[in-house]
Amino acid sequence: MGIIKRLFGSQSEVDNTSNLDWNLLSDLTQLDTITTDSNTKTQIIFKHSTRCGISSGVLRKFEKQFDVSNSIVLHFLDLLRYRDISNEIASRFNIAHQSPQLLIIKKGVVAKHDSHYGILELDVVEYQL
Repeated sequence: MGIIKRLFGSQSEVDNTSNLDWNLLSDLTQLDTITTDSNTKTQIIFKHSTRCGISSGVLRKFEKQFDVSNSIVLHFLDLLRYRDISNEIASRFNIAHQSPQLLIIKKGVVAKHDSHYGILELDVVEYQL
């Protein structure tokens, strides 16, 4: 089940075939855990604007193409609800804010990031620990 449906109950926003197990990023302290955990398992943060059609489309396509057998931990950030976390991500990782945006965190740093349709071109397996 996609993250949008779980958050808002809207079937029109999500591809119901998604098997991804998103971790909702809703507290600043989670960033410390993500950074620490990235030393043993690659972490992905998907920053999403629930009011943006491009962001919704990229999220749906990402959910379809992501291979759930990867040992990568997925985190989902609703930018509209948790703007302070988005700001902290930009500051902490020295990455300019974009929406949508995907950050691949490995060994405490952003190994790769992209935004908009560039997200769909990332080979996340390449960054798997």
